Amino acid sequence: MVTLVERLDIGAGERLVFDLGYLVEGVMIGDSICLSGCCLTVVEIQDSQCSFELGSETLLRTRFGDLSIGGQVNCERSLKAGDRLGGHFVTGHVDAVGEVIERKEEGDWRFLYFRGPLHLMRHMASKGSVAVDGVSLTIVDADDSHFSVALIPHTLAVTTLGTLQTGSRVHLESDILAKYVARQLEAKA
Repeated sequence: MVTLVERLDIGAGERLVFDLGYLVEGVMIGDSICLSGCCLTVVEIQDSQCSFELGSETLLRTRFGDLSIGGQVNCERSLKAGDRLGGHFVTGHVDAVGEVIERKEEGDWRFLYFRGPLHLMRHMASKGSVAVDGVSLTIVDADDSHFSVALIPHTLAVTTLGTLQTGSRVHLESDILAKYVARQLEAKA
């Protein structure tokens, strides 16, 4: 997780500055970094802090406009050709903002239930993939109104997902393969 340390109005958008800590090692201006599931371009580096410029479109379609100084987001460096895939095909492009509609505790585990736009919910399938705030997860159950995920203690400890409560807004991204299948079915209709 990384922390928002500064936000600046730049006219057509905003410049957000995050402290990446040790994750800044090897980062260069122009690199793409995935913050809570949204790939953003590094425009300035100062020590462990990286600046990103977000235009009106990104601010409209994400929850970054609501993020306060000190707020934390998940951070992941972009995949390079030849890197190992973890089994889920997500790209770091936020499809929609969703909402936590229920949180259940089962020992050290959490079951979270999310709602999102209908077009996106139709991409969700039990045992399929979804990215919630950039964290790739396996879907437990899904229908047109919601989907659920089970979170292990490790995921709860090292991501922002452990802090989510009912009503929390999150970035959602469906599996890229589901998008291609949906598009093909639309084209045939």
